This record gives sequence, C-alpha cells and structure tokens, in this order.
Amino acid sequence: MTSLSLTDRFEQYLVTERRFSQHTLLAYANDLLQFVEFAGIAGERDWKEVNHQLIRGWIVHLLEGKQTARTVNRKLSCLRSFFKWTVKESIIADSPMRKIRGPKTEKRLPQFVREADLAPERIDPLFASNFEGQRDRLMLEVFYQTGIRLSELINLREANVVSTHIKVLGKRNKERLIPIGSDLYELINAYRKLKPQGPDSAEVLFVSKQGRKLYPTLVYRKINTYLGSVTNVQKKSPHVLRHTFATDMLNNGAGLETLKELLGHANLSATQVYTHNSFAQLNSIYSQAHPRGRKK
Repeated sequence: MTSLSLTDRFEQYLVTERRFSQHTLLAYANDLLQFVEFAGIAGERDWKEVNHQLIRGWIVHLLEGKQTARTVNRKLSCLRSFFKWTVKESIIADSPMRKIRGPKTEKRLPQFVREADLAPERIDPLFASNFEGQRDRLMLEVFYQTGIRLSELINLREANVVSTHIKVLGKRNKERLIPIGSDLYELINAYRKLKPQGPDSAEVLFVSKQGRKLYPTLVYRKINTYLGSVTNVQKKSPHVLRHTFATDMLNNGAGLETLKELLGHANLSATQVYTHNSFAQLNSIYSQAHPRGRKK
C-alpha cells in the first residue's frame, strides 16, 4: 500500500467520520503533502519509520522558512490527527507526536468593530436601494446580529429562516438555533421581495442577481469594502463581525455558556478569548466613571 493510498484513506476518514469542512480538508491535504515531501516518504513502510526527531527537524525547517508559530502549530495539529488515526487503524504502534511540543504562539485578541461604527445612521447610507444593495446590507446585519461564519451564511437555507430564529449548519454538520429580532426579520422579508428567481433562489437565502448561490470571495469582498467605510480596524472581514457579535454580547451581559452555543464552539476555551475584550471594555468604563480610577 502506497503513502498516497494511506493519506487518501485518512482524508476519507476526515470526510466520513470527522465531517471536516472542505476548507479544513484542503489545509490538511496540503500540510500532509508538505511533510511527505520533506521526509521523503514513498510508501506506508516509510510512515512507520517517522520519529519525533524527524518531526522536530520539520518544525525547524518551517520556522527557518519564516512560517509563523501559529501556522506551524496548525500543521502539527494535522500530523497529530494523522498519527492518532494510524494508531487507531493499527498501522503503527505508537504516535511520534507524543514527544512533540509546538512553538509558543503570541496570543492575539480578536479584533472587533465599535458598536457606534455599526449604528444604522452610519451603515444605511452605504447601500443602494436595489437588490444587490439590500442584499449586502442584510449580509452585514446577519453577520453582526447572529455571529455566524462566512460558510454558514452562504449555505443558510430559506426553509431555516423564520420570524424568531435561524437554523445554522455549522462545523462537522452540527446544527444550532440562533434567535433573531423583529427588525432583522423585517430586513429579511424586504430583501425577499427583491430577490430574483434563479436555480438556487428557492434553496438558499442569499443569491446573486442571477439567482445563484454566492461564493466566499464575493461575500468577503463586499463586507471588506463596507467595513472600510466605517472603521479603521486592521482586519475588515466577515469574521471580524463574528468577533464583534461575541464582544458586544459579553459586554451587554451574555454568559460564556450562552455565547458558546450561539457561536457553535466545540468547547468553552474557544469562547473565553472574548473575555479579554470584554474586560478591556469594563476597564475603560471604570477609568472614566470612578473618581479614583479617572486618568489624570
């Protein structure tokens, strides 16, 4: 059995059992290919010869090639999953990743847009009254009011959007319900009246002028352009609006467990990063409001 067939079997496992997204599958495939080329792996027997020294050599190679610690750790996560699977399949006896520690990463706080910058009086004038303008306006509002991911917005089904909530299919095909307000539902219905007929119009909520399902780069480009008109944050993407949703929810009293469910996080540690932004907001309020805390 060749190394190609082994990696193919692993990718099939990721699809059928782990239910990874297409984006993650592509990243894992590229990471495995890079390691195969570095290690000179030509067949299944070569995988059995991989040890922790070889993997550490790959880490050094990546870092010397100016790869960031965050990128290196993502690649190591791929290898960790791969060798865990090979142990499970009795292909190797023990994972060489057990002795591997990734490089330390600098903790980065999620960027978010100020609430005032997304006020209707600032946002509304940016959008035309035609179909595309109202679609883009709705996309921005859905990102901000629900915190969904780009892939989740693109795949949001018409049947899963009702007056009180939307049903979202998240990572690993996990469904979750996200409440929506009456104002957002009114925007959705106004958009529906302008929505053109096309091959995908009855299936998904957001479509192009031709009634076809949107593609990621179009949505990213639209959001990037509109955010560039109202904020100077470094990153201007749909994911920044997800961060903004989470930050505003915490600042206004939402609990971490509730936010975890709304965001579709697998564990609480992924949600806790937003507490840093929330504390920064509290600290700012304290320094302005308390007589002993005011900055001179």
